[in-house]
Amino acid sequence: MTPALAAAVGALAAALVAVAVWALWARRGDPPALALLRQQIDLLRQQSSEADQHHARTLGETLSRLGSEVNRQLEAVSRQVLESQKTVGDRLDNAARVVGDVQKNLGALSEASEKIFEVGKDIAGLQNILRAPKLRGGLGEFFLADLLGQILPPEHVSFQHAFRSRETVDAVVRVGGRLVPVDAKFPLENFRKMLEASSDDERAAQRRKFGQDVRKHIDAIATKYILPDEGTYDFALMYIPAENVYYESIIKDDADGALLEYALKRRVVPVSPGSFYAYLQAIVLGLRGFQIEENARRIMEDLARLRGDFARFAEDFDTLGKHLANAKTKHDDAGRRLERFQDKLENVHEPAADPLLPPKTAV
Repeated sequence: MTPALAAAVGALAAALVAVAVWALWARRGDPPALALLRQQIDLLRQQSSEADQHHARTLGETLSRLGSEVNRQLEAVSRQVLESQKTVGDRLDNAARVVGDVQKNLGALSEASEKIFEVGKDIAGLQNILRAPKLRGGLGEFFLADLLGQILPPEHVSFQHAFRSRETVDAVVRVGGRLVPVDAKFPLENFRKMLEASSDDERAAQRRKFGQDVRKHIDAIATKYILPDEGTYDFALMYIPAENVYYESIIKDDADGALLEYALKRRVVPVSPGSFYAYLQAIVLGLRGFQIEENARRIMEDLARLRGDFARFAEDFDTLGKHLANAKTKHDDAGRRLERFQDKLENVHEPAADPLLPPKTAV
């Protein structure tokens, strides 16, 4: 019930109470008062009817507005629900596509895992094959030759270079007219045993043996390949064919001693595939520097020749200038003589009539 309707009902109730009181009073036998009471009652009935109609219209309009507002809100909620359903549907579609892609990738990953497993078995077989030191050395030489061939020009690198002592180094790099020896035969037998050791004590013992092998190899390189009298520099490169071997033998702290310090004292520089690339880049820069120096020397020689040619040209030019000056002087002298000769010609006249001849007489 609305507040207006409640007020109308209250007014009607009060009017009815008043009418009842008046009726009780009218029973005492006053007819004019009774007629007046009836008129009041009719008026109240009319007013009540009009109020009811007004309230009914107001209530209808209010209900209509409420219905319109409810419909509008329902339409808005419906649109939001539809949009939400569409968004959820799109997300579900995307999720389905992602799940499909993941399933495809999982399938590809499974295939790749199988291939990796097969490659692992092949690598294990290759490892068993390469346990022979000679085969390992050949593989290291192959990797070394491939790396050198990718970076250095062919005219600056040679393989299996033989010295007069009949010792053969795996490769030499020509830099500035001298040779940089490079050895690729690194001892790996005790390194493999160190990795396969089952206890710390056994691993430490194999590490010491591996360190001794590396020292012996460093001494062999220094003795066999650092030969300045045969055109080498006073250092050599020891190529270690794997980064993990380089780390264990050179970078990691070693209980057997500092192998890097020992190698540098013997003028042997250990290099891994990664660091060797940096050394080769430095060598390439050095070669470019030597090439620039050679080009500069040739340019200076050409400039010296040009300077001599220019001096000779300047001398010839001076001689030509002198000849031109002499010719101009002769030309000026000839011009002056020509002017004097012309003056003389202008002063010469025709000869006068001979006075010795008698004049003609008229006949």
